[in-house]
Amino acid sequence: MRLKQDQGDKMASPRLDRFVSIDALRGIAVLGILMMNVQGFAMSPFAYDDPTMQMDLTGANLSVWAFAHTFFAFKFITIFSALFGAGIILMAGEGEDTGRHYPRMVWLLVIGLIHAYLIWWGDILVTYALLGMLAVKARRLNPRPLVIWGLVLIGVSGVIMVGGAYVGAMFGGGEGAAEQEAMMASWLDQSTAAYQAGYLNRLPWNMGFALMGQTVGMIMLGARTLGLMFIGMALMKSGFLSASWSMTRYAVLAAVGLALGWWMNHMSTTALIAGEFGLQAVADGNTWSYFGSLILAFGYASTVMLISKIGVFSLIVNLFAATGRMAFTNYLTQSLIMTYIFVGTPGLGLFATVERVDQAKLVLLVWALQLVWSPIWLHFFRFGPLEWVWRTLTYGQAQPLLKGKTAA
Repeated sequence: MRLKQDQGDKMASPRLDRFVSIDALRGIAVLGILMMNVQGFAMSPFAYDDPTMQMDLTGANLSVWAFAHTFFAFKFITIFSALFGAGIILMAGEGEDTGRHYPRMVWLLVIGLIHAYLIWWGDILVTYALLGMLAVKARRLNPRPLVIWGLVLIGVSGVIMVGGAYVGAMFGGGEGAAEQEAMMASWLDQSTAAYQAGYLNRLPWNMGFALMGQTVGMIMLGARTLGLMFIGMALMKSGFLSASWSMTRYAVLAAVGLALGWWMNHMSTTALIAGEFGLQAVADGNTWSYFGSLILAFGYASTVMLISKIGVFSLIVNLFAATGRMAFTNYLTQSLIMTYIFVGTPGLGLFATVERVDQAKLVLLVWALQLVWSPIWLHFFRFGPLEWVWRTLTYGQAQPLLKGKTAA
């Protein structure tokens, strides 16, 4: 993974051009995460761990859950996290000066807090902003130590998450299980009523879920996310993400990653269903998914890089690239759309009434909208609307938005 000298020179300072392959991968990632996030909009947060908790999980609904768990769970957030690390290299460079990195992270933190506590509890921006302030310190390392430290950090989260699941399987249940189940049922009824009632009614619940999610998420997965940022930096420096490797190399990596990753995630899905989502099944399923998601995500990324090198697919690649260039806007727009649909007044209040089959249909509709509107917007403007807001806040002055104007 040694860099050529010209690559090293280019990385010494922030890049001003764009890599279509990176934008396309980011576009696919921001669309892909919605297939999992929709559950957090439409249902209780606890349904992530126990999908039997709310609404039907048989027939077509079970098939949708199984498909999403096998091909989407953890995969696209893994890609998104690695790309965030790559973005640090692109924006801050490898010189002594970090440029606008810290102001950029501070404003991302502010926007993330607004998103998490006022819109949707499942926000990832707060985590990225906090960890991004740490990850930038490693941007000058060579690819090999970045990969090593990245894998170590991923292993730390693996021990915490997987180990915790097995401890729960060993000591869970027992005399207090009935009381816990009754308490959870009461919470479910109360939160469902609040979400269906209206935005203000569900706000305390959303704030509580956000605080709990951020705390538990940082403990369980913070090291993994930071490790993925390190690996994203390494993949950027090595030329992987700029589609600089040979087609043969990408093809081999894609074939191995897709095949092995699918098998491991299929094992996770099978274990969970066969064990009826009991504590032991969750422990086994999480183990397969935790590590299998890394491999399948790398297989996805290799496939996108391969396709990016094949000219016949340029129109499709550019379509996803436009979506990726507006990933910040598209991510937050997904939250606004889904919040309107599932939260009550002034929204539609469909929380806990839309089954998984119809949730998937909503995701497909949002995908279509964002794939269409992103290239249309960028035909006239330099940045997505919220990218422009973030950039303007970072630089402390309004940035030119129309094409043809010079931006900082």
